[in-house]
Amino acid sequence: MPDGLSDIAERYRAVLFDLDGTLVRAREPLPGAPEVVAELRRRGTAIRYLTNNACRGPASVAALLSAGGFPASADDVSTSAQAAADLLARRLRTGARVLVVGTDDLRAEVEAVDLVAVGTADDDPVAVVQGFSPQLDWSLLAEACLAIRAGAWWVATNRDVTLPGPRGLVPGNGSMVAALRAATDREPVFAGKPEPALFHHAARAGEGEPVLVVGDRLDTDIAGAARAGLDAIAVLSGVTRPIDVLSAVGPHRPWLVAADVTGLLHPIDGLAVGPRAAWRVESSAAGVIVLHSAGRGSETAEPPPCAVDALRSLCSAWWTSGGEGRPQSVDAGDQAAAVVLSKLGLEATVE
Repeated sequence: MPDGLSDIAERYRAVLFDLDGTLVRAREPLPGAPEVVAELRRRGTAIRYLTNNACRGPASVAALLSAGGFPASADDVSTSAQAAADLLARRLRTGARVLVVGTDDLRAEVEAVDLVAVGTADDDPVAVVQGFSPQLDWSLLAEACLAIRAGAWWVATNRDVTLPGPRGLVPGNGSMVAALRAATDREPVFAGKPEPALFHHAARAGEGEPVLVVGDRLDTDIAGAARAGLDAIAVLSGVTRPIDVLSAVGPHRPWLVAADVTGLLHPIDGLAVGPRAAWRVESSAAGVIVLHSAGRGSETAEPPPCAVDALRSLCSAWWTSGGEGRPQSVDAGDQAAAVVLSKLGLEATVE
């Protein structure tokens, strides 16, 4: 392992990993991810697993992680279902009825905080809790709609509109929440990322701060870490694309960027958004960005070894120039830059 890994292990007492798109995809570990987690553990870093997917309980998530090469116990896992149950428990009296729109594991979390889980609006629930379930059908959404319209308090585990699957992105809990929002004209209270409670719970269980959050979503992992006052690294192995990072604003802008979690094996300074010796970037507030490969002529076809390094340089120049949101164009100043922009999928931004 490179010596740079000690930067992560020495700087942070705990690392909080998102799952889908960060460590795994469709239950399969992403290349190199188990080895990274194992090495961090060997260096004494506490590992916690955070998931906005509320369809499984901590024990089930831990079992799947262990089977995929990430040894874990239920105590190592924090889920949005747990966060939702905590919200319900703080507001409702013991024994209050809650209509559960989700899996049996979400139901179990509700019952674990001494609330009564029900499945129909006819049971007069005082609250509705909604989490992702691949078996969710119209009839249960209809029951939730009736309960919410009758005045039940609505809690949703998370707002992720998509999930990464083996064939691409598929609807997540946020998409199902949108259906109920349209049918009820109500807004739920969200419990999972990017709300800070889930991060704080995991940070306490992970031996305290300083803490590093690792995730593939800018709107949940990165923005949520910022809201919780924690450092974060965005990885490009899941939902987030290079153009999304470049176009990020406010708390969605990550301090660190890597192609995947194997980036944690490199020095922190090399992961940080900032200028790079291999690249020169011209950027204007009008939204025009031109990437040049420093010290290379236009006839050079061989790109520098790390395309993500170019992205870090692009972000630094665009953000420090006062750029906000998606740039008008990203152009190549030479052939090497053109090759790298193509690798990053940024050539499609040229207008």
